[in-house]
Amino acid sequence: MDLVDPPVLPYVVHHAPQVTEILVNRAGFSIRKATESDAPGILGCLSAAFEGYRSSYTPAGFMDTVLTPETIGRRLEEMVVFVATCEPDHIVGTIACNVVSQDEGHIRGMAVLPAWHGAGVATRLLARAESQLREQHCKWASLETTEPLKRAVHFYENNGFRPSGRTRDFFGMPLFEYLKTLA
Repeated sequence: MDLVDPPVLPYVVHHAPQVTEILVNRAGFSIRKATESDAPGILGCLSAAFEGYRSSYTPAGFMDTVLTPETIGRRLEEMVVFVATCEPDHIVGTIACNVVSQDEGHIRGMAVLPAWHGAGVATRLLARAESQLREQHCKWASLETTEPLKRAVHFYENNGFRPSGRTRDFFGMPLFEYLKTLA
């Protein structure tokens, strides 16, 4: 699949005029649970957030990270997905989480539009996902990240995540696990 296939391209083209306005005023955003109608915006956000890392990923790893119109539906069914939106409901960030065992929750798919880096979006998304996992009685959260995402690793470590020492294969690339106690 080409990343400019619909529905991502129409979303990006439709919202392009608002990019200048978004860059001027990044202060106001809110976090809410995603719905099926958010799928194109989530795909656009993931694609924009990870495009700069495409050459560091295997093709299959990149597609699993940015999702497709088919896989976003599964993500929305299997996980609780949150979006950060600015008025009027433009998606500027996303994160997903789910319970994987009695005590463990898992976080995945965090992305923030590059124009919104440094505006607190990632911090609030992560806090919302952690809150969701606490509400579901998880005692710790896990997440995994790849080596090219050094900024993300730094962010996760600054927010209490520590390397577990476990690494697994992610479509031909190492995927590093991080854990955080939620108590």
